[in-house]
Amino acid sequence: MTIAPHRMEPVRATTTAVFEDLESEVRSYCRKFPVVFDRAKGAELYSEDGRRYIDFFCGAGTLNYGHNNDFIKRRLVDYLAADGVVHGLDMYTVAKREFLTAFNETVLRPRELDYKVQFCGPTGTDAVEAALKLARKVTGRTGLMAFTGAYHGMSRGSLGVTGSRRARRAGGISGQDVTFVPYEDGPQGTFDSIGFIERLLSDPSSGVDIPAAVIVEPMQMEGGMYPASAEWLRALRAVTERHGVLLILDEIQAGCGRTGKFFCFEHAGIVPDIVTVSKSIGGYGLPLSMTLFRRELDVWEPAEHTGTFRGNQLAFVAATAACDLWEQTKFRTDLAVAARRLERFGAEIAATEPGVEVRGRGMALGIDLAGAGGPERAHRVQRYAFDHGVIVELCGRHDEVLKILPPLIIDIARLEVGLGVVGTALRTTLYAG
Repeated sequence: MTIAPHRMEPVRATTTAVFEDLESEVRSYCRKFPVVFDRAKGAELYSEDGRRYIDFFCGAGTLNYGHNNDFIKRRLVDYLAADGVVHGLDMYTVAKREFLTAFNETVLRPRELDYKVQFCGPTGTDAVEAALKLARKVTGRTGLMAFTGAYHGMSRGSLGVTGSRRARRAGGISGQDVTFVPYEDGPQGTFDSIGFIERLLSDPSSGVDIPAAVIVEPMQMEGGMYPASAEWLRALRAVTERHGVLLILDEIQAGCGRTGKFFCFEHAGIVPDIVTVSKSIGGYGLPLSMTLFRRELDVWEPAEHTGTFRGNQLAFVAATAACDLWEQTKFRTDLAVAARRLERFGAEIAATEPGVEVRGRGMALGIDLAGAGGPERAHRVQRYAFDHGVIVELCGRHDEVLKILPPLIIDIARLEVGLGVVGTALRTTLYAG
């Protein structure tokens, strides 16, 4: 059978036809925010027809420092103008040396974290894959323990410890050797997961072998914006130590200052064995992914875990500049002020919207509409916000939770405008059919 060649008609640059014709159906966010974006600055995005949108999506947590941050951009422009190395695999470079030095002096040493740093590849799932692989190599065990509601990435190993049936089914992933335990809190309420883990690991007839590691998000973002309590994380650290199990903290979305401290686990005062970091560690929205681990766990042989883009030199430059931001008093003060305003907004919504639950920490706020209109209302709120110039994403098991993630550098005036739109959207949709 002869198949006629596909004929693509010329399209105007201002339309979306080229995306719909050539790009895979797997695309997602563009369906929720159906405009063509042209430029961005700070906490704002602009479509090519000039409309302005306040960004409460933040690249799914990748743009903590906002769009085109001037402080970081100057470093990148100067580096490019000087013909700095752009691709370096894992070779020694000036850019990597400066980042490692800044990261150690700004982030690790002040927190007394004696971690080695492994650059894994361009995205968060690469850091998770490396963490799981290392845990199995160190312990000689293959089993893992993860939590319901967890999201750790879309590659095979990361999907194995991700709770979503939909995501696992798309990846053709079965249960493998992962034991899932209910998270501290979730749509069905709180659960004594620590007691359950202790019971499984203490009982030689539980059917569960001692795992290589337990992997956990200190705040579940995709699962519905559930922050783990400090007491729960401390108890989890204690039970893993008691049974010789490595504890992996996934800080890919909750880290880099999103919850008010650089690492979310700092709120609990614990020291994980392994930490995964990505998204905003790249400073400017540039791909960078790292696995941090206790020095004695560095049992890798040379080239035992590689990746073509593990040495993103531009990301090193931007990440170094981002570390310098954390040294600035104004940056830290403004972040604290914005976080307090977001917390107050959450309290106001909880007090005035019947059936709505509010959860969050720092610059991450979840407005759960499961008991107040459900996913249908959440989608209406999202659409109203978008139509009125605010981009906000949904999360939770059924996309029933508004996920508000403003940039850490957002000024109070823009934050107020964006929150005002979200508040109006909630009120407008209260009795909508």
